[in-house]
Amino acid sequence: MAKPVQPKKADIIAVKRQVANPGIKSVKTVKSAAAPATARTARPFPIVAIGASAGGLEALELFLRHVPADCGMAFVVIQHLDPNHKGMMPELLQRATAMPVAQAKNRMKVQPGCVYVIPPNRDLSILHDCLYLLEPIAPHGLRLPIDFFFRSLAEDRQEQAIGVILSGMGSDGTLGLRAIKERGGLVLVQDPTTARFDSMPRSVIEAGLVDIMATADELPLRIADYVLHFPVTTIQRQIDEVETEEQTSAFDKICILLRNRTGHDFSLYKKSTVYRRIERRMTIHQLDHISNYVHFLRENTQEIDLLFKELLIGVTRFFRDPVSWACLQERILPDLLAAYPMGAAFRAWVAGCSTGEEAYTLAIAFREVHEKLKLPGRYSLQIFATDLDPDAIAKARQGFYPANIAADVSEEHLRRYFVENDGRYQVGKEIREMVVFAPHNLIMDPPFTKLDIVTCRNLLIYLGAELQKKLLPLFHYSLNPGGTLMLGSAESIGGFTELFEPLDAKMRLFRRSSNLLPAYQLEFPTRHFPTRTESIMVTKPEPTTDNLQNLADQLLLQQFSPTAVLVTGTGDLLYISGRTGKYLEPAAGKVNWNIHAMAREGLRHELSLALPRALRDNERAVYRNLRVSTDAGTQVVDMTVQAIKEPAALRGMVMVVFTDVATTPLPEAVSTKSRTRSSQREAELERVLAQLQQQMQTLREEMQTSQEELKSTNEELQSTNEELQSTNEELTTSKEEMQSLNEELQTVNLELQSKVDELSSANNDMKNLLNSTDIATIFLNNALHVRRFTTQATRLFKLIPSDVGRPLSDIVTDLVYHDLLDDAEEVLRTLVYSDKEIATSDGRWFQVKIMPYRTLENVIDGVVITFNDIGRAKTLEAQLRVDASNNTKE
Repeated sequence: MAKPVQPKKADIIAVKRQVANPGIKSVKTVKSAAAPATARTARPFPIVAIGASAGGLEALELFLRHVPADCGMAFVVIQHLDPNHKGMMPELLQRATAMPVAQAKNRMKVQPGCVYVIPPNRDLSILHDCLYLLEPIAPHGLRLPIDFFFRSLAEDRQEQAIGVILSGMGSDGTLGLRAIKERGGLVLVQDPTTARFDSMPRSVIEAGLVDIMATADELPLRIADYVLHFPVTTIQRQIDEVETEEQTSAFDKICILLRNRTGHDFSLYKKSTVYRRIERRMTIHQLDHISNYVHFLRENTQEIDLLFKELLIGVTRFFRDPVSWACLQERILPDLLAAYPMGAAFRAWVAGCSTGEEAYTLAIAFREVHEKLKLPGRYSLQIFATDLDPDAIAKARQGFYPANIAADVSEEHLRRYFVENDGRYQVGKEIREMVVFAPHNLIMDPPFTKLDIVTCRNLLIYLGAELQKKLLPLFHYSLNPGGTLMLGSAESIGGFTELFEPLDAKMRLFRRSSNLLPAYQLEFPTRHFPTRTESIMVTKPEPTTDNLQNLADQLLLQQFSPTAVLVTGTGDLLYISGRTGKYLEPAAGKVNWNIHAMAREGLRHELSLALPRALRDNERAVYRNLRVSTDAGTQVVDMTVQAIKEPAALRGMVMVVFTDVATTPLPEAVSTKSRTRSSQREAELERVLAQLQQQMQTLREEMQTSQEELKSTNEELQSTNEELQSTNEELTTSKEEMQSLNEELQTVNLELQSKVDELSSANNDMKNLLNSTDIATIFLNNALHVRRFTTQATRLFKLIPSDVGRPLSDIVTDLVYHDLLDDAEEVLRTLVYSDKEIATSDGRWFQVKIMPYRTLENVIDGVVITFNDIGRAKTLEAQLRVDASNNTKE
């Protein structure tokens, strides 16, 4: 409960004002009404934050004067104030509105229908609809109270946050409006042409954040219209989370329109995010049903572009989540550098870089760590920064940022890595050269490879689960073993714990594991390129003479009756109707059927002006009282020139019609010939003057058209130049990727060559080992086909090198062993070896052993048959038997 306050002179004046005008509440009444007692309503209400600076008082009064009664919104005014003087802003604004106006106090509860003003020398924040006053940290010249409160409001009220920028100098408020835009709130600015100081509104416009731009007195009505339709969309979706069939169909149609227009597929993005952005656009256009918005998109292609920009969510800032960057600088980067004491060239990829703040932050962090460690080797970091938005990439390449980045960048960083230029900061050339920016679709374009660091912060939260399952294995593939993955504070690796090991799970830093990816396929959908309307060259028909005459006669009967000719756009005659000798005559010399060459004196000049004008304006041009020199004298003629649209066969041609005009007889009252000649001379001069004026007007119009065409051509050339620069960067990136891939292939080739050498050496060792044993050996597969045999085996089997792969049963043998193959099959079946003594047809004896062939994986893959020569043993055995028999007889 607030402490009781003793009445002061200001309070007495306020009470007197209330008595004089009961419609206006006093400041003291506001304080009690806005005290943290019971909320007036439990229903969420929008909070409108208004930022203003120089010239802002007039705009604020104009704004508040036009706020509708019972609007159901709260207003918080953030004005740049002198910290050394008592604030009079509440009293000044109270004159312009019937709503209670109060100076904000600590822990003051915000209520709808009230206005709160920031006090001098304080920063204002909001938490759970309560205002909090904070001591400013930055010195007076560097304070950004508008940005500070806008960011706080965006976090606290999400889509119910509304930010307004009025007259002011500098760029305070731009970064805060980015946060409001990211959370789905509404962004409005005063029309810069009506602001006393237009720096703040123009800063927001140049950042591409504006939803509505209007004069200060129109802004309250636009906000009221937005809030009026607001519950029909977002709040209703919070109540009813079930997606109807109509919504699903409309959502799919919107995705199709976006894909056809931009080439990017948003159907797999998180639906809640896409719906929220669609609903914002619907609310701005006051559309209650999503099906109506689909119809609106089809009729307004510009809205598709705006929705595309809305979905890109280009919100970022320098050193976002400072604790994570500190962890990267203190733990990750030093370990990375220490692993290569002799120096190395590192590669990093910043996915979804927006306007480049995060990419430059990584470059600055690396440069600081490198300078701090003072290692002897040469180190470099090449950063590839990519984003879906080509406009954001273009801004990132330039490296220009508003002065209010001082809220996120320390003074030391600004001094070392930025250059101040015309009230803005530009990233230093040394840092800019570390970063290569390129448009890139994360889910449609091939990834970068051989990377040491990948940052993808605050992007995965906007993607559906299916896309996230594709991207995390993609990052694993892109990183080198032991590489670092940096995610946003609200993101995680999900179930891919076998791909990444947490370095600091709280800071969202992960290390790539050495596990391979047998279960994940790196598949990307086919890119859909945007459909662009190409200019269609209408092929002029070449109708036959009969059809041409019929069509021309029909047209003449409908619209014209006098003498006429049908010509092409360049003046070539196609058809003549009537007697045209008085107006046209063939020119001397080579035959030339062009109307400009055949026109008589008096028509030639007008025709040269009339034909281009008729084709350009598609309007009928009439030239009256033209004096044409004929064989019989001078004939006054009216000439009509009209470009033809219908029928289609005559489209692109021009009809020229000549109509004789009867000469007016001279009045009988004229008495002298001199007066008659004078009048004729004046008329002739007036006619010539009119012709010259018309010619000048035509030339002026043609010159303006040429200037517009040259301007358009210049813009196209500038755009082409930027595209070529971008293509050059992309080619440079591709070249580096190819070099990296070539190095990788060379490494793999060396590894394979090493394996081949090892295998060859092992093969030689095995061959020599088998030969040194002097034991015949045959290797058979499971089908009892010859796999390998030793040289000694050829003494028993008629084997040659080409017999490898043939069944052993096809090979002739000297062994008297008819059950050899049956015994081999039995060994395969029972895995019990066989050992027999077998004689040959020529009296030799061999010990035949059949054993299973086991692989290193303990898999039976055939049999091994060895033939050990036991002839000497058999001879000795026979001799012993003979000796024993002789001894017995004796």
